Amino acid sequence: MRPAAIGTAIAGIAIVVGLIAAGGHKLGGASDAGEIAASMPEAEQPPAPPAPPKTNPEASMAARPVDDASQFYPAAVEGKPLEREATPEPEKKPVVVAEKGVDLPRPVAESAGILGFGERRLQLAGVTPTPVDKMCPGAGDAEWPCGVLAKTNFRLFLRLRTVNCDLDNADWTGTATASCKIGGQDLSEWLIENGWAEAAEGSAFAEAGAKAKAEKSGLFGEDPRKDGAMTIPELPSPEATTDPL
Repeated sequence: MRPAAIGTAIAGIAIVVGLIAAGGHKLGGASDAGEIAASMPEAEQPPAPPAPPKTNPEASMAARPVDDASQFYPAAVEGKPLEREATPEPEKKPVVVAEKGVDLPRPVAESAGILGFGERRLQLAGVTPTPVDKMCPGAGDAEWPCGVLAKTNFRLFLRLRTVNCDLDNADWTGTATASCKIGGQDLSEWLIENGWAEAAEGSAFAEAGAKAKAEKSGLFGEDPRKDGAMTIPELPSPEATTDPL
């Protein structure tokens, strides 16, 4: 053989021997480290590396897409799909309905059932007005001025308070007919319930009129002035009043 070839072969053999020796040293070191770790007490041993997470390829393939809504809420609870609730409507404030009709200040009772406003008159609906000169039978053959007392009681009830009447406007002439109230009290109903006027034919207060008769209230009872139970105050005549409107 040539000297050059022989030198090259010897160099290659030397390299292979060196690599084998280096590998044996590493294996020996690893073996020694394992033996040292096994001989250490359990409390001094280094923690084991965490196990890789277990995944289910089939579950990951069937996972539903995540959007802005579904990333916070599940799609189903106990196997039932979730239902989206409608957005509640804002609470509505109660609507206050203004009282209809016309306010008439300072009414004067000309009789039990008729109001006076200067030269104008307003007859209450559903009522048969009681004439001022009406006389009612009392004890024995005596009579008492029930018409005057009916007017007096009605005037005391009004006390010149403003009444609200179901008129289109306050511009009428002569005598008009309307239902009137003070607050929530209907004037016609008050007169009939207390027996100071009778219900007109077909009136909604006919039942109240029948009850007043049965209980002998107002016109249907005895003179309330007897034994000093009542006195008639001095009242101005209708001619002395003026139209407040």
